[in-house]
Amino acid sequence: MNQTESRMTSKGQVTIPAEIRARLGLKPRDRVRFEVVDGAVLLRPAHSAILDGYGAVTPTSRPEDWSAVREAVEEAIADEARREG
Repeated sequence: MNQTESRMTSKGQVTIPAEIRARLGLKPRDRVRFEVVDGAVLLRPAHSAILDGYGAVTPTSRPEDWSAVREAVEEAIADEARREG
C-alpha cells in the first residue's frame, strides 16, 4: 500500500480506509493523533496513559466483594464515632 485517498466532508471529517485502520490496529472509538512534519501529516494511534496502566495492580479478590467492603467501611466509621463520642 503506497497511497490511498479519502474525501473530506464539510465538517472536516475523513474516513480512514480499512487497510490503514487494520495496519494501525485502530478500532471504533479509538483516539488518533495527527502530527505535521515537513508539510506532511502523520496519523498515529493515541495511547491513553490510563488504559496503558490497566491491569497493573492486581485486585485483592475477583470479583470484589462489595458487601464486605461496605461492611468494613461502616465498621470503621462506627469505630471512629465511638472514639470521638
